[in-house]
Amino acid sequence: MIGEMYMSTLEPIVYIIDDDQAMVESLSWIIESIGLRVKTFIRSQDFLDEYDPQQHGCLLLDVRMPGMSGPELQLKLNEQGMPSLPIIFISGHGDVPLAVRIMKAGAIDFLTKPFNDQVLLESINKALRIDKANREKRQESAQARAKFALLSPREAQVLQGIVAGKPNKVISAELKISLKTVEAHRASVMKKMGVKSVPELVKLVLTNSIQAETIEEE
Repeated sequence: MIGEMYMSTLEPIVYIIDDDQAMVESLSWIIESIGLRVKTFIRSQDFLDEYDPQQHGCLLLDVRMPGMSGPELQLKLNEQGMPSLPIIFISGHGDVPLAVRIMKAGAIDFLTKPFNDQVLLESINKALRIDKANREKRQESAQARAKFALLSPREAQVLQGIVAGKPNKVISAELKISLKTVEAHRASVMKKMGVKSVPELVKLVLTNSIQAETIEEE
């Protein structure tokens, strides 16, 4: 069921990084049994060398490994500004301070070996849901910004006024242009941004963090 839920043109991959071969084989069998694809690595650097940030999925990451540890990889991914791949940490030690630290750094879960198969699958399900939602949000934001880029400097100024809740007359006075010109720019803004109402326009701008300071002066 979990696997079927995510079958798409961007089929998810569950990445496993662990130097314990027996653990890797066990995890792979459990995950593949529900129809999900798995890729395994014994070193963090090997994962970094191959990982495609556009790939939908999640990461099962051992805490302690030779070379780059799990928390060090998490830090590196955060520093590189890569799209946030949900991370589920697995550890043979119940290190509470470490668990708190990595969860604050954005991990989805911290599982202590041995763990129940169902707990693992539920955690993976959660991680894939989060990754799917995050990718959809980034795509929506990119589309909104692409539409915004189509606006002329004057249209961007009119948009700023609309989002601020100013009537056309106020925008007209502030920009020193005619009311008719404001109305024309307003109609053009609505069309280019692909919305049919002011509330929809305001929601699009605010939800996708299109900041007023990005608007150029004419």
